[in-house]
Amino acid sequence: MRLGPRAFTETDYDHVYQAWTREAHPFALGRLADVIDATATFESWEFRWAYVVRYAHDHALPTESRTALLRTTLEDARAHHRFFVTVVGTDWRESDLTSEQSAWRVLLVDEAGRVTAPLEIERIDRPTPAERIYFPSVTTQRRTFRIVFPATHADGTPTIAEDTRVIVLRFTGAQGTVDLRWELETPAAG
Repeated sequence: MRLGPRAFTETDYDHVYQAWTREAHPFALGRLADVIDATATFESWEFRWAYVVRYAHDHALPTESRTALLRTTLEDARAHHRFFVTVVGTDWRESDLTSEQSAWRVLLVDEAGRVTAPLEIERIDRPTPAERIYFPSVTTQRRTFRIVFPATHADGTPTIAEDTRVIVLRFTGAQGTVDLRWELETPAAG
């Protein structure tokens, strides 16, 4: 994942959103039911940049405010990997990723199989108008969450190394495992 400046306009947001969003709709034939329907947007460096440009345009923010918002979100991107997630399952209570009764555990997995647990899972009970516009998977039938992972492990190694090609957001539990997979650009050699 390459850091650094980007040149986006407000019209680029939808394309960038699609590039950083994954969906899974697994079906358990034996139970004739959905396992869990999940949509997640990885709030990568690129995504955050495009989001701020679109948000600032839509809200007519002055340049200073847009710059401050961009600086804040990019500083956070160095410390945290964030995912905006919506889910729906067969049981509303079991789909609450913050609950002790949740049927699901959420993990970030790199291509080497190293697993990272979230630092925080925040349930968003009432998504804002902006969240409903910028994240089209938000509906009244789906639960909405922000999931935060550390950018570095306790031993100081990056959670997502610079040369990582694949990361997976894994939903796992007794009902099965659902993986949302991102294939990342690797920096050019030289």
